[in-house]
Amino acid sequence: MSFLGFGRPQPSSAEKIAAVEAEMKLLTEMANRLTKACQQKCVPSDYREAELNKGESVCLDRCAAKFFDVHMKVSEQLQQESQQRGGGGGFGFGG
Repeated sequence: MSFLGFGRPQPSSAEKIAAVEAEMKLLTEMANRLTKACQQKCVPSDYREAELNKGESVCLDRCAAKFFDVHMKVSEQLQQESQQRGGGGGFGFGG
């Protein structure tokens, strides 16, 4: 039974677990893409020092911020398009 009889029925425990697992998979894939993209851009493949220097740290910080900013904008756009078509559902992180 749905809340106050409106909307669709509440998901079962198995459906909730599957949704959480799908969300975790999505977040893991996003973190892997972020790591790969920003590492390739900001960290040279020939390590000269054990620690990141200031330039590399700043580059990684900006890269991650841009990655999340673009992800949020794309998620919002996809959600708007989905709602215009009459579909529902979110698109992961922040969606």
